[in-house]
Amino acid sequence: MKRTTIDLWVGIFVTLGVAALVFLALKVGNLSGAQLQDPYPLVARFDNIGGLKARAPIKSAGVVVGRIESITLNPQTFQADVTMRIDKRYNFPKDTFATINTSGLLGEQYIGLEPGGDENVLKSGDVIKKTQSAVVLEKLISQFMFNKASEGTSSK
Repeated sequence: MKRTTIDLWVGIFVTLGVAALVFLALKVGNLSGAQLQDPYPLVARFDNIGGLKARAPIKSAGVVVGRIESITLNPQTFQADVTMRIDKRYNFPKDTFATINTSGLLGEQYIGLEPGGDENVLKSGDVIKKTQSAVVLEKLISQFMFNKASEGTSSK
């Protein structure tokens, strides 16, 4: 009788542990979160998206205003077309600036929207013209090393 009671409690704790892991996985993977109210699509074109992924947040002033729906390569411009779903409560000016940012040193990447001062607002399906691509750490390091190497050879 005592053995079945212990087995029951072990089963309960294992079930709670699995449920906690599923909850954490959903939180980390951005699969849960705020629901967007009647979102509208916007597109932004970037030369390099780094590690940006679908379902990543779109933030303005630190507030999540949307999610990334899809990322595709444009065969004409060879740029990444990022389709975003923005909550209808937020209307951004036509001269909004979209940047790819990283939360923390090694954290997730997201798109930051910095509103401009234009009186006209972006409508469903519009393209954000002003973008800044992701900063790729490997590229920065290689440029630094190349510059240091060229400085060493030019001084001789």
